[in-house]
Amino acid sequence: MLRIATAFVIALTLASCDAVNTVTEGLAHAKAVESDLEGTTGIRPQVGFNWNNGRLVSVTVTFPALYDGKPLSDLAAATREAVAKEFQQKPDAILLTFALRE
Repeated sequence: MLRIATAFVIALTLASCDAVNTVTEGLAHAKAVESDLEGTTGIRPQVGFNWNNGRLVSVTVTFPALYDGKPLSDLAAATREAVAKEFQQKPDAILLTFALRE
């Protein structure tokens, strides 16, 4: 019985380390995308991500205001390029959003 409990604790510990590693690496990638897009646009966005079983499901890039410096298609292309470069994986979806202030 003690062996089973010990094996369970070790398995749980190893699984949680992988989850922690995924989150910390993901945060580093998100910060790199933020910096890359800030250099391109002059506005620092917030970047969020969703991993599922080691696969990058989605990346959300939220700009604090509308960006008029480039056409939306150019901004989308720059965002797609930064996400692919920094996350080193193409997500299933990239959500490009803007916060509208009154």
